[in-house]
Amino acid sequence: MKLVGIDTGGTFTDFVLWQDGALRVHKVLSTPQAPETAILQGIRELGLDAEGLRVIHGSTVATNAALEGKGVRTLYVANRGLGDVLTIGRQAREDLYDLQPPARRPPVPPELCWETGGRLAADGSRVEPLTETDIAELRAVAARLGPESVAINLLFSYLDDSAERALAQALPAGLFVSRSSAVLPVTGEYERGMATWLNAWLGPLVARYVERLCRGLPGALVAVMQSSGEAVAADQVADQAVRLLLSGPAGGLAGAGFVGRLAGRERLLTFDMGGTSTDVALVDGTPGLTTEGRIAGYPVAVPMVDMHTIGAGGGSIARLDPGGRLLVGPESAGAEPGPACYGKGGDLPTVTDANLVLGRLRPEAFLGGRMELDVAAAERVIGRLGAAMGLDAEATALGILRVADEHMVQALRVISVRRGLDPRDYTLTSFGGAGGLHVCALAEALGVRQAMVPIHAGVLSALGMLATPPGRLLTRTWLGRLDERSDRQIGQRLETLAAEAVAALAREGLDPAGLRTVSSLDLRYRGQSYTLNLGWQGRAATAEAFHRLHRERYGHRLELPIELVNLQVRVTGAPPALVLTRAGSEAAVPRSRQVAVAGCEHPVPVFRRADLDGADPVPGPALILDTVSTTWLAPGWTACLDALSNLHLERRTF
Repeated sequence: MKLVGIDTGGTFTDFVLWQDGALRVHKVLSTPQAPETAILQGIRELGLDAEGLRVIHGSTVATNAALEGKGVRTLYVANRGLGDVLTIGRQAREDLYDLQPPARRPPVPPELCWETGGRLAADGSRVEPLTETDIAELRAVAARLGPESVAINLLFSYLDDSAERALAQALPAGLFVSRSSAVLPVTGEYERGMATWLNAWLGPLVARYVERLCRGLPGALVAVMQSSGEAVAADQVADQAVRLLLSGPAGGLAGAGFVGRLAGRERLLTFDMGGTSTDVALVDGTPGLTTEGRIAGYPVAVPMVDMHTIGAGGGSIARLDPGGRLLVGPESAGAEPGPACYGKGGDLPTVTDANLVLGRLRPEAFLGGRMELDVAAAERVIGRLGAAMGLDAEATALGILRVADEHMVQALRVISVRRGLDPRDYTLTSFGGAGGLHVCALAEALGVRQAMVPIHAGVLSALGMLATPPGRLLTRTWLGRLDERSDRQIGQRLETLAAEAVAALAREGLDPAGLRTVSSLDLRYRGQSYTLNLGWQGRAATAEAFHRLHRERYGHRLELPIELVNLQVRVTGAPPALVLTRAGSEAAVPRSRQVAVAGCEHPVPVFRRADLDGADPVPGPALILDTVSTTWLAPGWTACLDALSNLHLERRTF
């Protein structure tokens, strides 16, 4: 079996190939304007034939289009009087004390909002019928406005979707149509409508991209990672475009959880530092999920991995603001032209250039020696910035790293300290191409003594794709007091929802007998707005678990009735039979086994990860190289290698 996991990042596209019981890793520079170009290039360089190849892919097409505001022309259809719901939103200011926030363009222009009949009440009764005149008017509007897609979001459609279905069926066959009752059949008019609009706005772009990719890989079986951590067949993803917004990062967390379990460390505080951004998250056995994610300022209520993202990566550009203050990011040099040291025309200083100037990156060992870094170019751009600050190149580079590190530390505190969690209870786990260069500094800032740089850390998101099972995560609203539902009623509803997921996976060729189902409920106290998700274990046991979790999370429990909001079912197949063994190394042999590193009085030893025997800890300072990343082991730290080639770092003293 040939199985390849692919993660498309802003700077690099990563590959992990599982073939004949062995893993191979590979990287190529991304091609942002046509991501499939880099993928096809990497497949060729790995010497693979597409016929029979299984591909699991983390895509950034939906994410980038949303961030850049480049979705397709979309008509938004709502009930009469509710066409401006997406513009009004929740009327919450992003900055509470900013009394004059800048005007923001509405997600859907008023001329592309259309109101119609088919309105339901909260109990599912009909308030206003959908007439033939309504349907004829929608057809006429679609013909006149010429949208490429249509988003239909009617009130309480999760109770009865007949009106949405009638409108969808009346539209011309060439239009891409999203119904809220299919995209996100849950309570919350604004959030459901936003998810439906995002799905319609991005769906045609995703469909065209997947078509190009599959056309370039004839005979391959292609699946795409969803934001919630399950893989879905490529021919299904266009209808679920909104579920791909954290496709790549979800793979990273799946990879971290997979390696952490094998290493005996399941409580992880992760940071994934790539070329463009850094994603931070908590993994407690498995990645947590949230329905309160945001993208480009828009709420995304579909389940997705719970993480925090900042614009700090190896390609983050350093500059001075008008007052002379040093800023790093969020702008990135990306893959084209990339950092100055890539030698592709970049002329602005970046975090990668700073690491190279300080000696923490070896120019001859980048990407296993396949790409020589230009030290002179890095020194030139860092020196130019330093001259404007009155500093030499070394001090400037150190300043760039300190600013970037502080951005990442603050992000790690958002995901841990601000939630009442102590980072010291977790193992700081770094991955992404740039993560190992910063792990010691971040751990010290957080007071964390234990850190891990996993096997294949530079391509861990692609590795996570291989460890990801096919699956579906379905949610349905069923509002009511928990004590007024019986175990039998809840069980029947969950079984119906599971049957829908099983049928979808069976259409992808999975054997229903081999599927695993996990059921849960979204619960809250009556009168609350937010929910907690609890595994279903019978009504009484689930209620008690809710009280305990509420006390742990918020410090108290209430003597109020518990309200059931949503039913949730996750059905997954078996993940690929991936076995990790101690890795060999294609890392380039460094020109010198000892090198000068800024801030260190004596030359620093350089090791290849595969050359470490794991018996004796390596004391810092040291540089540890592998094929796709470098780890800077700072003074005061030691590193040892486990049986799977994971690097375990420990701080000797604080």
